[in-house]
Amino acid sequence: MKEQPAKMKAAASAILSALSIFFISLSLASSQSIQDKFVQCLCKQSQSSNPIAGAIYTPNNASFSSVLESYVRNLRFMTPETPKPLVIVTALHESHVQATVVCSKSVGLQIRIRSGGHDYEGLSYVSSVPFVILDMFNLRGIDINVRDESAWVQAGASLGEVYYRIAEKSPVHGFPAGVCPTLGVGGHFTGGGYGNMMRKYGLSVDNIIDAKVVDASGRILDRASMGEDLFWAIRGGGAASFCVVLSWKIKLVPVPETVTVFRVDKTLEEGATDLVVKWQQVADRLDDDLFIRLMLSPEKIGSPPGQNTIQASFVAMFLGQTERLLQLMNESFPELGLQKKDCIKMRWVESVLFWINYPNVSSTDVLLQRIPKSESFLKRKSDYVQQPIPKAGLEAIWKVMMEAENVGMNWNPYGGKMSEILPTATPFPHRAGNIFKIQYGSNWKKPGNEVADNFLNWTRKLYEAMTPYVSKNPRESFLNYRDIDIGVNSNGTLEEGRVYGSKYFKENFDRLVDVKTQVDPDNFFSYEQSIPTRSSDCRG
Repeated sequence: MKEQPAKMKAAASAILSALSIFFISLSLASSQSIQDKFVQCLCKQSQSSNPIAGAIYTPNNASFSSVLESYVRNLRFMTPETPKPLVIVTALHESHVQATVVCSKSVGLQIRIRSGGHDYEGLSYVSSVPFVILDMFNLRGIDINVRDESAWVQAGASLGEVYYRIAEKSPVHGFPAGVCPTLGVGGHFTGGGYGNMMRKYGLSVDNIIDAKVVDASGRILDRASMGEDLFWAIRGGGAASFCVVLSWKIKLVPVPETVTVFRVDKTLEEGATDLVVKWQQVADRLDDDLFIRLMLSPEKIGSPPGQNTIQASFVAMFLGQTERLLQLMNESFPELGLQKKDCIKMRWVESVLFWINYPNVSSTDVLLQRIPKSESFLKRKSDYVQQPIPKAGLEAIWKVMMEAENVGMNWNPYGGKMSEILPTATPFPHRAGNIFKIQYGSNWKKPGNEVADNFLNWTRKLYEAMTPYVSKNPRESFLNYRDIDIGVNSNGTLEEGRVYGSKYFKENFDRLVDVKTQVDPDNFFSYEQSIPTRSSDCRG
């Protein structure tokens, strides 16, 4: 009698196994069919003068993995379990971008657009549904016009390449953008784009005067033909919700032939807490030419063995000479004790290398290297602070950081030009009223879920510990510091989108939804944190 249930159980298990294999095979066949249809569509769209065949990579191609992995900047999303694209299109011509959009839409594939691969959550090259990657790294032309102080920059260019080409043409021009030279222009600019000249000139998006895009219908549009609403939306609202950016026209800004930089490190034992208190009082009110970033990190000290402390690093960019800098610091922040020996004079383009701790700042050719020397697993989060954190609050924060041991923060001062630009001028709303922005960061090299969970949990614990001291209703976040912890749109609804949208864009979210509904009513350009359409509102 006991054999009968056992046989039935074995038979049921065999049936389930067979069904599982059947459905997996069916899924693979379906994916293969969609992949074939997509590739066939691309070939039909191909122009004889600019053939697309050399830009198409499928998993059967020997170079597929190397192409996929070459622009992965977060190792958390380069594991065997990470979903892979059905096809990668490394566009060699603008027509290849048009074809990829048209064909993805026609066969029902989601599109991921990658220029530098620095999306902190990997959303430019990972999706949970069948997808293709449109890789823009080949489209990286830069055309500098010093006469009218502008430049056309293709979306696949890196910031390092932009800075290098500007310096080639002029020693007294620059552009306000990030300090990481391998960042891709396409994603960096459309998320806002900030750097150490933002107190003087604002964000990257505040200095963009035109753009060329491919819309959901595959048309190439410039500012005049796309209209001011879409041009507004892509400058800080995340263009991947609306279109594919082909290139930006940027306005160059004047910089002195010589700038001054410094870095001063202080531990708690050297009075760092009082210096952080004072930094909060002055950082957003200093001369607009001066930007002092505050980097906070847990460090081990030798005595007693194993004891932790916090190191506060004051890292500065000054658009001027050392003598004037020292005068300003003595007037506004004498407590730091800045001395002439702490100050280093260099060209503006060389300062980029100083900010990434490159040992030889005169070797600016390194700015043309598109691939970082090493990659790591990482997590980032962001916050905005509108009232100084009291000394007791700082001391509580230090305790959490020392317990975590591996999570740091960068505090970036606002004020200056950032306070002069209206919060509705672009989708980026974090303007007047903010003293500084926080980036939380943890990096690790060892693979494995247990290790990752430890770092992720401590990053989130520090973020939670900061709750009393940061912006509220909403708790604001910076789009360029992508963070899916603050919400995802699983069902494409307006209600879900508003959860993260209000944090990134505040009141500008509703206008972004209106633009999205107008230019992409079918919600073709969608991802986990994209702008939803108005029609996706379940309330009708």
